[in-house]
Amino acid sequence: MTALDYTIVIPTTGRENLYTLLAAIEAAGEPRPARIIVADDRPVGDDLRLPPSTAGIEVVRSGGRGPAAARNAGWRRAKTEWVAFLDDDVLIGSDWPRKLAEDLLPLGPETAASQARLVVPLPPDRRPTDDERGTAGLETARWITADMAYRRAVLAEVGGFDERFPRAYREDSDLALKVAKAGHLIARGERVTVHPPKRSGPLASLRAQRGNADDALMRHKHGVLWRQQTGAGHGRLERHALATVSAAGAVALFALGRRKAAAVAAGVWAGLTAEFAARRIAPGPLTPGEVSRMLLTSVLIPPAACYHRLRGELRHRLSRRPQALLFDRDDTLIVDVPYLDDPDGVRPVPGAGELLHDVRAAGIRIGVVSNQSGVAKGLITPDRLAAVNARVEQVLGPFGTWQVCVHDDGDGCACRKPAPGLVHQAAEALNVDVRRCVVIGDTGADVDAALAAGARAILVPTARTRPEEVDRARRRATVARDLAEAVHLAVAGSR
Repeated sequence: MTALDYTIVIPTTGRENLYTLLAAIEAAGEPRPARIIVADDRPVGDDLRLPPSTAGIEVVRSGGRGPAAARNAGWRRAKTEWVAFLDDDVLIGSDWPRKLAEDLLPLGPETAASQARLVVPLPPDRRPTDDERGTAGLETARWITADMAYRRAVLAEVGGFDERFPRAYREDSDLALKVAKAGHLIARGERVTVHPPKRSGPLASLRAQRGNADDALMRHKHGVLWRQQTGAGHGRLERHALATVSAAGAVALFALGRRKAAAVAAGVWAGLTAEFAARRIAPGPLTPGEVSRMLLTSVLIPPAACYHRLRGELRHRLSRRPQALLFDRDDTLIVDVPYLDDPDGVRPVPGAGELLHDVRAAGIRIGVVSNQSGVAKGLITPDRLAAVNARVEQVLGPFGTWQVCVHDDGDGCACRKPAPGLVHQAAEALNVDVRRCVVIGDTGADVDAALAAGARAILVPTARTRPEEVDRARRRATVARDLAEAVHLAVAGSR
């Protein structure tokens, strides 16, 4: 069997099973991972203490920002072709590396990821609780990152996990949907991983309603059909909303003295709540504790779900956060060298790499829109231009699209800035609304191209920017002192 080039990334909050999982990886057979990276997502505390037998495992801190940020911190340290994500609460068999290789090695370049088959062992001697049934749903869910392997290049292409998802909820579906929309395939492998049922507190199902805010983010990012695209099912939000409105209406009507109308509204609430509770109680163990928990949470869940969904919708609808940032190349991302044709001459603007890293982690697409008339003038060959741009990606990371105009001023093209062609083409390539794009550049042509396309514009003046271009940008767009301020203003939605 050909060697598999892979890294294992494990996000953790320090749960006990982490040590069981690491021991299982250590005892498993070939092929061995190039590295094991444990992403410690505890917000504070001492360094994660690993058993002596796990010496050599790299630990990175992600600051308690959730599994999306932890996984990003892990895979960005990897250098291998494949990154295999394992949650710290799963169990793997001794043949897991071999099965992983059998899943990944036959895949063609069009396939970006492979999902394991999860098994959730339920109690054989009784009906499962609500918590256990919730975990069992992972067996049929799509794109679960409890055991999922991605090509590192594809993770870099789409920017990895969106760190606006703070919980272990929807962040894996969002990533997979981005990968699929980028034209890649996701395979379902044959390896089997065990995911033990969760044992949560009595109000765990109530706390889980915070995920409705994440559903709002999914709708904001992927449109109204996101549930169908991810296989998430229809959900109960409409019924929860009706129950909540009925309860509030009953109280209001009773206060107004309209007792018959209040009784009708209360009846609607009682019927919906009883149906919801019965649906949750029937498949369970029917113990007094479980029944009491289901009754209590069935009353509390509908208003909690509506509150969190409304909170999420307001947050994302009122945000002026852009969908994409489009950068000029020379004197914006890299130091300008006229008609640069040598990849060794690429020098990033100070701080550009870190800024782009943060933009990708925030789930914002990025692209380049650049005039390169040196090709039309015969000063640069197309191959040398491609080599320079490849070097830019090598030092600054991948861009979702490169839109380059190789024409000269007199060619009459529709793409050369200040014409809007490059901006329109970039928005189309990134599958975003051009009105939700921000163009960042150092010349008046960058500003004019953005405004002509309907995008926002931010000018970052340099010594070569003409004073009249700065004055015009102050009136029509935004002027930033440097690239860092431009990115901050763009992401914050400020003008």
